[in-house]
Amino acid sequence: MSIQLFSKSIFLFITFVLVLFTTELKAQQTVEIQDSIPQHIFTFKEIDVFEDQGDKFSFEQIKSKQFESVFKSNLSSTPQTKELNKTYWFRIKIKSNSKAEKSFLLEFFDQTIDNIIVYFPQIDNSYSIDTLGDARNFKERLINHKNFEIPIKNNGNDVQTYYFKIKSSQISDIIIVLRTTEWFISYALDEYFYFGIFYGMILIFSFYNLIMYVAIRQKQYLYYVLYNLSVGFFEMSTDGIAYQYLWPNAPAWNQVAYAFALCAVSIFALLFTRELLLVKIKAPKINKLVLALIILRLLFFIYCYLFNQHLFSYKFLEAIPLSVAFFTGIYIYKQGYKPARFFVLGYSFLFTGFLLKFLIMLGISSLNFGAITYYSLSFCFVLEMIFLSFAIGDKVRILKKTRDKAQQKMIRQMAVNAKLKDSINRELEAKVEERTREVYHKSLIIESKNQALEEVNSLLQQQAEEISRMNTLLEQDNEELQINVEKVTRDRVMNTDVDFEEFSKIYPDKETCYKFLAELKWSNGYHCRRCSNNNYFSGHILHSRRCSKCGYEESVTTYTIFHGTRIPINKAFYMIFLIYSSKGKISSHKLSELLTIRQSTCWTFGSRIKKVMEDRKKTLKKSGKDGWSQLVIE
Repeated sequence: MSIQLFSKSIFLFITFVLVLFTTELKAQQTVEIQDSIPQHIFTFKEIDVFEDQGDKFSFEQIKSKQFESVFKSNLSSTPQTKELNKTYWFRIKIKSNSKAEKSFLLEFFDQTIDNIIVYFPQIDNSYSIDTLGDARNFKERLINHKNFEIPIKNNGNDVQTYYFKIKSSQISDIIIVLRTTEWFISYALDEYFYFGIFYGMILIFSFYNLIMYVAIRQKQYLYYVLYNLSVGFFEMSTDGIAYQYLWPNAPAWNQVAYAFALCAVSIFALLFTRELLLVKIKAPKINKLVLALIILRLLFFIYCYLFNQHLFSYKFLEAIPLSVAFFTGIYIYKQGYKPARFFVLGYSFLFTGFLLKFLIMLGISSLNFGAITYYSLSFCFVLEMIFLSFAIGDKVRILKKTRDKAQQKMIRQMAVNAKLKDSINRELEAKVEERTREVYHKSLIIESKNQALEEVNSLLQQQAEEISRMNTLLEQDNEELQINVEKVTRDRVMNTDVDFEEFSKIYPDKETCYKFLAELKWSNGYHCRRCSNNNYFSGHILHSRRCSKCGYEESVTTYTIFHGTRIPINKAFYMIFLIYSSKGKISSHKLSELLTIRQSTCWTFGSRIKKVMEDRKKTLKKSGKDGWSQLVIE
């Protein structure tokens, strides 16, 4: 019995130890206030988390004993609100210390959290409530600082539980820090000092490169300035500096300002890459990819802004333009373009910082080292900015070196040219002197011959005058002969059957036809059909006339049988001539064969001519050889 009793006692003791140890493992760890510890960051089991699906529970329910088991210990160094616009409850436990002489406060390190409702424990076990977050006006904060601070009361020696209800439209890091007021003031001053250096560097680099752009007019400087300013704008939007100093009363704009900055960073980074590395020349296919990516990034931004602003939270998508710029630099560097080396080095730092942020966002908590990790991307931006400046300087240095080599080559060539010029000049001077002597001797001979030539010229002048007089008489005879030939040809054409080629000698083109129509149409003088005015100016169309009074312009074909027809005017003339000469007996098939015009077109226009012939039968009997022209005017 004694052995059984002893064994049972051992078993109960081991069970008690295991239960006590397990309870200790599961219990939330408490942080004690101590003057010797100026700050403490809550990590792992010091923070309990509960995801409130649908925002269902009130604070009274959350703090009740029934909800003790729903809170889970945080398994990472820094918990995150990965579900956008979802309610999270966090709680921490702080043991008060009545012996501590310093005042303490709680600080939320992430400035992008939209809404934080803080529940403060009071001495009488009740809770007071305060609301924080960047969705509220900055001036409503108790402490004018970019982070969110909560002064706490250190009364007694009890353990007090603080609850935080958090909801945000972005993935937020719940970095809660317990700090003494003295440490906070010192830390805040140092932090703003480093911010001043960081943004001052951006402004200095931007101003310097802006001056370079004004002086040199190379677009790479302008894109670099815009890229730096976009980076600064993005950093100010995410670290809370912009909200504190630029738009403290615009919380709605503060929710999307970073998205505008991030879009500008991607676009100007790609444009700067394209310009600095001469991508259009050295890699045409990559150049097309860069341009397409810029357009897609703009379209994505417009879609997010107009239809779904929650998509702005997917900042990891910026890895696409960043990777394209990075690997473009590597590709150009492999081709032997030296300025790309600093570009690749600078983007290596930026790519590393972005990758670190992305891996932490995926839940790899071992990479999170608190404030150093939080500001790692800013450090990488500074290093990238420095190395990109080196890349620009390297490009300018190479261009200067190339220019200097070209200048030296020009100087050497100019020296060679000068020597060559001197030797040629000496040779020319010797030849000129020799030639001068020859010319002097020959001039005497030429002078004697000139006298003989003058006598011959005088005789030739008399003969030229006689030839000129004879040419004048011949020209007069030729003009009379030409007029007679044209008259004979015209008479022959109008009285015999001729082909289109022969007819075209009289009316070869539109100008001739329009001139004939104008003379025929206005043979009795111009008379405006609208206002009866008799004065006109030349119109805009060939041989048209515009009334000097009302401005009405009448074309040469208006009110003629040719108005509205699409047949070339000289062929239309010939068709009238053929129909008139054959007294309307020629068929449309024959006309089509002679004029190379469709039979249907010949039939339509021929019918129109025949109808006019029928209507003017009596007039045509009295007409002579030009009777066909009586068919023209309607």
